[in-house]
Amino acid sequence: MYKFIAGIVYGILGVNGSKAKVYGKENIPKEGGFVVACTHNGYIDILNLGISMLPKEVHFMAKKQLFDVKGLGWLITKLNAFPVDRENPGPSVIKIPRQLIKEGKIVGIFPSGTRSSENSELKAGAVTIAQLAKTEILPAAYIGPKSAKGVFKRQKGYLIYGKPFTVGAGKEGREQSVQFLEEELNRLTAHLKEMHPEVK
Repeated sequence: MYKFIAGIVYGILGVNGSKAKVYGKENIPKEGGFVVACTHNGYIDILNLGISMLPKEVHFMAKKQLFDVKGLGWLITKLNAFPVDRENPGPSVIKIPRQLIKEGKIVGIFPSGTRSSENSELKAGAVTIAQLAKTEILPAAYIGPKSAKGVFKRQKGYLIYGKPFTVGAGKEGREQSVQFLEEELNRLTAHLKEMHPEVK
Protein backbone atom coordinates (compact mmCIF):
# COMPACT_ATOMS: atom_id res chain seq x y z
CA MET A 1 0.00 0.00 0.00
CA TYR A 2 2.90 2.38 0.78
CA LYS A 3 4.27 2.29 -2.76
CA PHE A 4 0.77 2.65 -4.24
CA ILE A 5 -0.01 5.74 -2.14
CA ALA A 6 3.50 7.10 -2.69
CA GLY A 7 2.94 6.69 -6.44
CA ILE A 8 -0.24 8.79 -6.25
CA VAL A 9 1.58 11.47 -4.21
CA TYR A 10 4.45 11.38 -6.69
CA GLY A 11 2.02 11.95 -9.55
CA ILE A 12 0.13 14.81 -7.87
CA LEU A 13 3.28 16.66 -6.81
CA GLY A 14 4.86 16.01 -10.21
CA VAL A 15 1.89 17.34 -12.20
CA ASN A 16 1.78 20.48 -10.05
CA GLY A 17 5.52 21.03 -10.24
CA SER A 18 5.93 20.66 -6.47
CA LYS A 19 7.84 17.37 -6.46
CA ALA A 20 11.07 18.39 -4.81
CA LYS A 21 14.29 18.57 -6.76
CA VAL A 22 16.68 16.46 -4.70
CA TYR A 23 20.33 17.20 -3.96
CA GLY A 24 22.79 14.88 -2.24
CA LYS A 25 20.88 11.69 -2.91
CA GLU A 26 24.21 9.87 -3.08
CA ASN A 27 24.47 10.41 0.68
CA ILE A 28 21.55 8.09 1.42
CA PRO A 29 22.93 4.86 2.95
CA LYS A 30 22.64 2.03 0.44
CA GLU A 31 21.59 -0.66 2.94
CA GLY A 32 20.56 -1.24 6.53
CA GLY A 33 18.30 0.76 8.81
CA PHE A 34 19.02 4.34 9.80
CA VAL A 35 17.45 7.56 11.08
CA VAL A 36 16.69 10.44 8.73
CA ALA A 37 16.17 13.81 10.46
CA CYS A 38 14.58 16.37 8.18
CA THR A 39 13.50 19.96 8.78
CA HIS A 40 9.75 20.37 9.06
CA ASN A 41 7.46 23.27 8.19
CA GLY A 42 4.28 21.54 7.06
CA TYR A 43 3.29 18.14 5.71
CA ILE A 44 4.43 18.48 2.09
CA ASP A 45 8.04 18.13 3.25
CA ILE A 46 7.15 14.71 4.71
CA LEU A 47 5.55 13.62 1.43
CA ASN A 48 8.49 14.85 -0.64
CA LEU A 49 11.00 13.13 1.60
CA GLY A 50 9.02 9.90 1.41
CA ILE A 51 8.85 9.78 -2.39
CA SER A 52 12.48 10.91 -2.75
CA MET A 53 13.64 7.68 -1.10
CA LEU A 54 11.61 5.31 -3.26
CA PRO A 55 11.86 2.36 -3.57
CA LYS A 56 13.00 2.56 0.05
CA GLU A 57 10.17 3.11 2.54
CA VAL A 58 10.34 5.55 5.45
CA HIS A 59 8.60 4.92 8.77
CA PHE A 60 7.59 8.33 10.07
CA MET A 61 7.44 9.26 13.74
CA ALA A 62 4.41 11.56 14.11
CA LYS A 63 2.59 13.15 17.02
CA LYS A 64 -0.57 11.23 17.77
CA GLN A 65 -2.85 14.26 17.20
CA LEU A 66 -2.14 14.10 13.47
CA PHE A 67 -3.87 10.73 13.27
CA ASP A 68 -7.12 12.41 14.35
CA VAL A 69 -7.08 14.80 11.36
CA LYS A 70 -9.56 13.59 8.75
CA GLY A 71 -7.80 12.47 5.58
CA LEU A 72 -4.31 13.22 6.86
CA GLY A 73 -4.49 10.50 9.51
CA TRP A 74 -5.45 7.92 6.89
CA LEU A 75 -2.72 9.09 4.52
CA ILE A 76 0.15 9.08 7.00
CA THR A 77 -0.92 5.67 8.33
CA LYS A 78 -0.65 4.29 4.80
CA LEU A 79 2.74 6.00 4.54
CA ASN A 80 4.06 3.96 7.50
CA ALA A 81 3.72 6.68 10.16
CA PHE A 82 3.51 5.56 13.78
CA PRO A 83 2.04 7.71 16.57
CA VAL A 84 4.02 9.14 19.48
CA ASP A 85 2.50 10.85 22.50
CA ARG A 86 4.97 13.68 23.09
CA GLU A 87 3.15 14.92 26.19
CA ASN A 88 3.29 11.53 27.89
CA PRO A 89 6.12 9.65 26.18
CA GLY A 90 6.50 6.01 27.11
CA PRO A 91 9.01 3.28 26.28
CA SER A 92 7.47 2.91 22.79
CA VAL A 93 9.06 6.26 21.80
CA ILE A 94 12.39 4.43 21.70
CA LYS A 95 11.31 0.80 21.39
CA ILE A 96 9.35 1.05 18.13
CA PRO A 97 12.00 2.93 16.09
CA ARG A 98 14.80 0.75 17.49
CA GLN A 99 12.95 -2.36 16.34
CA LEU A 100 12.31 -0.86 12.90
CA ILE A 101 16.00 -0.03 12.48
CA LYS A 102 16.94 -3.51 13.67
CA GLU A 103 14.77 -4.84 10.85
CA GLY A 104 16.74 -2.72 8.38
CA LYS A 105 14.08 -0.02 8.01
CA ILE A 106 14.33 3.78 7.85
CA VAL A 107 12.90 5.93 10.66
CA GLY A 108 12.00 9.53 9.80
CA ILE A 109 11.95 12.26 12.46
CA PHE A 110 10.96 15.86 11.67
CA PRO A 111 12.09 18.70 13.92
CA SER A 112 11.09 22.09 12.53
CA GLY A 113 13.54 24.83 11.73
CA THR A 114 12.55 26.88 14.79
CA ARG A 115 14.19 26.75 18.20
CA SER A 116 11.83 25.34 20.84
CA SER A 117 11.83 22.78 23.61
CA GLU A 118 9.83 20.39 21.41
CA ASN A 119 12.31 20.62 18.54
CA SER A 120 15.22 20.16 20.92
CA GLU A 121 13.51 17.02 22.22
CA LEU A 122 12.98 15.72 18.68
CA LYS A 123 16.65 16.27 17.78
CA ALA A 124 17.72 14.65 21.04
CA GLY A 125 15.30 11.80 20.34
CA ALA A 126 16.75 11.21 16.88
CA VAL A 127 20.27 11.13 18.36
CA THR A 128 19.28 8.82 21.23
CA ILE A 129 17.52 6.38 18.90
CA ALA A 130 20.52 6.29 16.55
CA GLN A 131 22.92 5.78 19.47
CA LEU A 132 20.92 2.94 21.01
CA ALA A 133 20.30 1.32 17.61
CA LYS A 134 24.00 1.73 16.71
CA THR A 135 23.12 3.31 13.40
CA GLU A 136 23.64 6.51 11.41
CA ILE A 137 21.67 9.74 11.23
CA LEU A 138 21.06 11.20 7.78
CA PRO A 139 20.39 14.97 8.03
CA ALA A 140 18.08 16.54 5.44
CA ALA A 141 16.51 19.92 4.78
CA TYR A 142 13.51 21.01 2.71
CA ILE A 143 12.19 24.31 1.40
CA GLY A 144 9.08 24.77 -0.72
CA PRO A 145 5.29 24.44 -0.39
CA LYS A 146 4.08 23.67 3.12
CA SER A 147 0.50 22.61 2.37
CA ALA A 148 -1.89 21.68 -0.44
CA LYS A 149 -2.45 25.40 -1.07
CA GLY A 150 1.19 25.81 -2.10
CA VAL A 151 1.05 22.69 -4.25
CA PHE A 152 -1.99 23.94 -6.17
CA LYS A 153 -0.19 27.26 -6.66
CA ARG A 154 2.55 25.19 -8.32
CA GLN A 155 5.23 26.27 -5.86
CA LYS A 156 8.59 24.54 -6.36
CA GLY A 157 10.12 22.32 -3.68
CA TYR A 158 13.76 21.45 -2.95
CA LEU A 159 15.27 18.79 -0.71
CA ILE A 160 18.90 18.22 0.24
CA TYR A 161 20.60 15.34 2.05
CA GLY A 162 23.77 15.90 4.04
CA LYS A 163 26.33 13.25 4.89
CA PRO A 164 25.25 10.62 7.44
CA PHE A 165 27.04 10.59 10.77
CA THR A 166 27.25 8.32 13.81
CA VAL A 167 26.69 9.27 17.44
CA GLY A 168 29.59 9.08 19.88
CA ALA A 169 29.46 7.07 23.09
CA GLY A 170 27.73 8.15 26.28
CA LYS A 171 26.04 11.39 27.31
CA GLU A 172 28.84 13.51 25.86
CA GLY A 173 28.46 11.81 22.49
CA ARG A 174 24.72 12.51 22.50
CA GLU A 175 25.16 16.16 23.44
CA GLN A 176 27.78 16.73 20.76
CA SER A 177 25.61 15.01 18.15
CA VAL A 178 22.50 17.04 19.04
CA GLN A 179 24.49 20.24 18.55
CA PHE A 180 26.01 18.94 15.30
CA LEU A 181 22.59 17.89 13.97
CA GLU A 182 21.13 21.32 14.68
CA GLU A 183 24.07 23.04 12.98
CA GLU A 184 23.87 20.69 10.02
CA LEU A 185 20.12 21.20 9.53
CA ASN A 186 20.66 24.98 9.64
CA ARG A 187 23.58 24.72 7.21
CA LEU A 188 21.66 22.59 4.73
CA THR A 189 18.65 24.91 4.90
CA ALA A 190 20.83 27.97 4.33
CA HIS A 191 22.50 26.25 1.38
CA LEU A 192 19.13 25.52 -0.24
CA LYS A 193 18.00 29.11 0.29
CA GLU A 194 21.19 30.42 -1.29
CA MET A 195 20.60 28.25 -4.36
CA HIS A 196 16.89 29.12 -4.53
CA PRO A 197 16.34 32.62 -3.08
CA GLU A 198 12.97 32.79 -4.86
CA VAL A 199 11.52 30.30 -2.35
CA LYS A 200 9.95 32.10 0.62
